[in-house]
Amino acid sequence: MAGRWAAAAAAGGSSCWHLVSKCLHTTVRFLKKTGTEHWWLERHMKDPFVKAAKRQHYRCRSAFKLLEIDDKLPILRPGLSVLDCGAAPGAWSQVAVERVNALGTDPAVPTGFVLGVDLLRIAPLEGAVFLSEADITDPNTLRTIQSLLPAEKVDVILSDMAPNATGVKELDHQKLINLCLGLLKVSQSILKPKGTLLCKFWDGHESRLLQNRLKEQFQDVRTIKPQASRKDSAESYYLARLYKGK
Repeated sequence: MAGRWAAAAAAGGSSCWHLVSKCLHTTVRFLKKTGTEHWWLERHMKDPFVKAAKRQHYRCRSAFKLLEIDDKLPILRPGLSVLDCGAAPGAWSQVAVERVNALGTDPAVPTGFVLGVDLLRIAPLEGAVFLSEADITDPNTLRTIQSLLPAEKVDVILSDMAPNATGVKELDHQKLINLCLGLLKVSQSILKPKGTLLCKFWDGHESRLLQNRLKEQFQDVRTIKPQASRKDSAESYYLARLYKGK
């Protein structure tokens, strides 16, 4: 399957300028008008996954991370309910809508459900329900999520969440680990037995703590770094499957 992502990325197409500020909202905000910013923009414009996202009508290059993960270790299938945390600008929700048949496009298989949540505003997406400007750790948000879910619980929780970057590596790492731990706590209320949690983390001294916490709650926990994650990035994902809860 890995060749598919390299091929898709190499296929080309024009870059999607209108999504830059949404997809990478935590990055440019902290860059000064220097050669560093120009270098970042140039790298972004040449990024093969950015080009592929435009050509295949995904809102952001991150779609290819989830596509690759799901092709290698299937977590999305028709009929499942999905909660997408940190959903803006909506690329992972696009993938989820396709994979769980949320639009009912294929009448021969079950129809799934996709709910996305983010602190930012998310543009509407056919087949998904969005809670914009909502904090996933807020009890009121959790109650709203449960009221919207078909059975008050989900089969899959996806998280591409990241905190606003400070530029201090260890501090940013700790903030993201805390977000993941908070999401793990939320999952105890809304994740179905044998459900799946996929969460992004930045490598650091607290990564093992998060991994161990996941292993307490899930039977199978794996570390994944998709091709679409830049090689110089500390970003990886924990895929936790077979939730032990009731």
